[in-house]
Amino acid sequence: MTTAQPLAVTLGDPAGIGPEVAAKVIASRAAKSRPLVFIGSRWALERGAAAACITLPDIAGIQSPGELRGELGLIDLGDAPPVFEYGVVSSHCGALAVRAVERAASLCLAGDVAGMVTCPINKAAIHAAGYVDDIGHQEILVRLTGAESTATMLMTPGLRVVHLSTHKSLIEAARFVTCANVLAKLRLTNATLRRWGLANPRIAVAALNPHAGESGLLGREEVDEIAPAVAQARADNIDATGPLPADSVFNRAIDGEFDVVLALYHDQGHIAIKVHNFHASITATLGIPFVRTSVDHGTAFDIAGRGVADERGLVAAIDAADALAAGQLARL
Repeated sequence: MTTAQPLAVTLGDPAGIGPEVAAKVIASRAAKSRPLVFIGSRWALERGAAAACITLPDIAGIQSPGELRGELGLIDLGDAPPVFEYGVVSSHCGALAVRAVERAASLCLAGDVAGMVTCPINKAAIHAAGYVDDIGHQEILVRLTGAESTATMLMTPGLRVVHLSTHKSLIEAARFVTCANVLAKLRLTNATLRRWGLANPRIAVAALNPHAGESGLLGREEVDEIAPAVAQARADNIDATGPLPADSVFNRAIDGEFDVVLALYHDQGHIAIKVHNFHASITATLGIPFVRTSVDHGTAFDIAGRGVADERGLVAAIDAADALAAGQLARL
């Protein structure tokens, strides 16, 4: 048995594909970095294994990571709902999914695990469960940690993208592009990537408007907000470059010119990552006091229970959490 501190892995919404991909990872032992403590419901994990027609090894039921005596453990959070159907929004399933995130975060804050990895949750289900202010994992983690500034970073081999904003409408995301907000995200990105092992992160900043605004002809955000933020960041000894046209900046990063791109809204960054390599893409959260990575896909209600879900994203998320906990971002 390895002596490495374990990672907590939440099973996500039982009505989605989270338990299935977790079962596939367990059965194949595709992720071999650290011991894994799964958090969710045993019935959901067993249903996921049955859907994929695989046999799970014996997984010890534990109450805390300190009880772990092998490579795998399960903190069981509860029984099945009275009525269960794959691909259907359920308040019971939504509550289980949030409770798993809360339990994993508490273990991280207590120092009992090296970090947490999350399978997908369903926004409608968690709202049905009464968590009306929790839009997604990031909002739950802010609630639990009191973090003042957070960001989502998507990673896939050859490309990393931090987002200025995520869960905002497009018009609200454009309004969020201010000098103060861009500068804050640049500082957060620089500090976090340094902590994760990059000595001097090279950060590219994407433009908001076509052709980087054409010196104000196609929008003033580049001139009035983004460029001043980049200038101040450089004065703070942050290696920031931009604003750069969004139609070319991601390709430049893939070619090795930059370590990370700051995208200015959700789809600007997500599309680039998922087109480059969707199946190996994962998410990491910046600004919280522990490592958290996640698969970069949703609950996939349309294929849940059919046994066809792809587990490569969860394998990549576990491997990434292991690397970030060790301060070895460069190896990803």
